[in-house]
Amino acid sequence: MAASMACQAAVRGLRAASTKQLLVSRNQLARVSPRRWLNLQEYQSKKLMQDSGVTVQRFFVADSASEALEAAKRLKAKEIVLKAQILAGGRGKGVFDSGLKGGVHLTKDPAVVGELAGKMLGFNLTTKQTPKEGVKVKTVMVAEALDISRETYFAILMDRSCNGPVMVGSPQGGVDIEEVAATTPELIFKEIIDIFEGVRDDQALRMAANLGFKGPLERQAADQIKRLYDLFLKVDATQVEVNPLGETPEGQVVCFDAKINFDDNAEFRQKAVFAMDDTAESDPTETEAAKYDLKYIGLDGNIACFVNGAGLAMATCDIIDLHGGKPANFLDLGGGVKENQVYAAFKLLTADPKVEAILVNIFGGIVNCAIIANGITKACRELELKVPLVVRLEGTNVQEAKRILSDSGLPITSASDLDDAARKAVAAIARK
Repeated sequence: MAASMACQAAVRGLRAASTKQLLVSRNQLARVSPRRWLNLQEYQSKKLMQDSGVTVQRFFVADSASEALEAAKRLKAKEIVLKAQILAGGRGKGVFDSGLKGGVHLTKDPAVVGELAGKMLGFNLTTKQTPKEGVKVKTVMVAEALDISRETYFAILMDRSCNGPVMVGSPQGGVDIEEVAATTPELIFKEIIDIFEGVRDDQALRMAANLGFKGPLERQAADQIKRLYDLFLKVDATQVEVNPLGETPEGQVVCFDAKINFDDNAEFRQKAVFAMDDTAESDPTETEAAKYDLKYIGLDGNIACFVNGAGLAMATCDIIDLHGGKPANFLDLGGGVKENQVYAAFKLLTADPKVEAILVNIFGGIVNCAIIANGITKACRELELKVPLVVRLEGTNVQEAKRILSDSGLPITSASDLDDAARKAVAAIARK
């Protein structure tokens, strides 16, 4: 029982970094995906794996129909799969504004690849995860199609409870791993990796056996597992998830699809990897916020939130809702904030036409409240702020900060606590 609970906890950890829930009312959870600073297309992830000796399908990338046709001919494959390259999921069931249905197509005829690519490239693909207008496809991947006789699941991730990386695997691949963990936890296997030793041969072989690989395939799968761990270290990943890690009728172990999450703090030594970042499909405001190390997520309300700390930001959104208002965003300044970041944050918030009031809620621990106050007054003057501004400051150098705001002569409403701030922000909009 203890082992199965530990395995389920590890699986939950796979999702923790990619999805969070933001409480915006007592009865409503807004599911938000915090911006992953590094967004890679499928072919880019496959190239990283290929460079580390991980077995993937043979593939080429094309940005024109003629290039796609040429790539299909060069593959000399029995069957070819053509995939539109966008970051959103659900491509297979998507629809192009050219009339073509599906962003993933199989064919045995290279000429068909060229025709299909002509209906993909330059056209918008709409899926369940894209905006209503869809996303323009600029690149397609032309790959060798391989039959899969059996699918397994394998991942390496950082696990706080283990103080390092762990391997998680299941012979049940190609499906939602959380569902497997919930219904058949005995099919989830976990191996803790010693950061000094790395993945040992016996660990890799044991995981391969647990995944159901037999005979020569067991050794082959163990080799792929060790290569995936080498990739994990090489690119400073926080997660490498392969689903499925498949077995072909020809006796090959192949990584058919993978998701790689990266440690943002390692950007300074992973410049080549981070240079591949594709921001074309990201929210422009989120992309701009990231330039100033601000964590921003847009919401549907009209009260902009300007907060330091993710927990405080979520509490601020919830209390705004409690008083009958709606938060316009989730914005976390972080700890080491500077005046230019405060200015940049105000510029982003005021550029949103939905915003009718701004609520600043700062608890100064690491943050010096006086720096925040100076940034606020500068932003108000230079941006000629036209919406009500409510400020609640507590903590380091708060008296000096309050003096700065008071002496500025600006129409800034002070609040004694968070509840007071939320109430005043909602009331300010009601008076307009």
